[in-house]
Amino acid sequence: MLVQIGTLIAATSLVQLANGFFNTFLSLRLTLEDFGAAATGIVLSAYFVGFTIGAVWSGSVIQRIGHIRAYTAFAGLVVIATALMPLWSSALVWAACRVVIGVGCVGLFVTTESWLNAKAVPDQRGRVFSTYMVGTFLALAIGQLAIVGLSIHSAGAFQVIIALFALALVMVSTTRAEAPGLAPEAELRYGELTRQAPISVIGCVVSGVITSAFYALVPAWMLSNGAPQQTIALFMLVAVLGGLALQVPVGRLSDRNDRRLVLAALAVAYAAVVVLLLAMPRSLAAVLPVAALLGGFMSTLYPVCVAHALDRMPADRVVAVSGRLILVSGFGSALGPLVGAWIMAHFDIDGLLYFMAAIALMLAAVAGMRVRMREAPPKVERPFEVIDPLNPTISQEPAATEADGTPRPAVA
Repeated sequence: MLVQIGTLIAATSLVQLANGFFNTFLSLRLTLEDFGAAATGIVLSAYFVGFTIGAVWSGSVIQRIGHIRAYTAFAGLVVIATALMPLWSSALVWAACRVVIGVGCVGLFVTTESWLNAKAVPDQRGRVFSTYMVGTFLALAIGQLAIVGLSIHSAGAFQVIIALFALALVMVSTTRAEAPGLAPEAELRYGELTRQAPISVIGCVVSGVITSAFYALVPAWMLSNGAPQQTIALFMLVAVLGGLALQVPVGRLSDRNDRRLVLAALAVAYAAVVVLLLAMPRSLAAVLPVAALLGGFMSTLYPVCVAHALDRMPADRVVAVSGRLILVSGFGSALGPLVGAWIMAHFDIDGLLYFMAAIALMLAAVAGMRVRMREAPPKVERPFEVIDPLNPTISQEPAATEADGTPRPAVA
């Protein structure tokens, strides 16, 4: 069992390594292609459009053809779309390919998470998913380092990405693990989540906008202003590691306090760090600590929003709630590069950073208003979970049992 779980975690870490590199690499490559601000924003947003579509569609695919076949199909989509990109230097073609890649990637994550959820022993589930998320964060960070050693001008970077996805496919498709079944999900009416936890919905949109704009546009701005690839890679690496470092302390803080207050504090701190980044000298030694704080505050907004929403909703809606928040976050993530590219074209990087700080302060204000309007839940129903903001996971539903006491697979 541990070997099966380890194989799934290792394969997903490879996918995240490829994804971490791909997102930063594409931001840099688009600067060289010079498609224009509007087309660049569309290409960068396309991944998140596909990710949102896949979040809705992938579960039914897994139900119909099973985990191993679904994993193979989703990985195949990513490989095909990535292989096509260097063949045509066209914004339209690249946007279409990135939509397909987004669909394939979310399918891989949903397949892996539902598989892990069904196979992990109940008293080990928390440990398994903590290992899974730490592995994905570290792989995402390591992916930034690949920027140093690979040329962004050639097709070699695309080939490395294809090789990593293909290796993950080989690992999973050759495993002897028996794929689990999926239990039907509880329904969640549209509008119910917004009524019960409006700050979570607003927070997920804001988090999506901020995170996607940062990862998509900041590397491109750095390259266009003459920053070497090593500096860009180091800056992005520190931001990702900052996000990982703050997950646990922020999680403990939010489990013990009103999560809306924690969310407001994180948003204010994020805005303050953005203003500090604007005011500081542009030297690497001064900027890197700020980058760690920026990544840390930015990466913890989404999981606090998810945890607050789960506090407000019944336990049997865990999967439905977190799945709906992925859609909301995907909407924000698709907007981020589009709006951000337009702002940066007119007001440069300062305009983009002020925009990100402003919407963070707006989130803090709304969270503060909600604290005054409604009391916090009497107790924490679902604890904070470590979540990668670029590829948000579907929260794990506690394992249910059949009438005879045997474990019943649960949807992740």
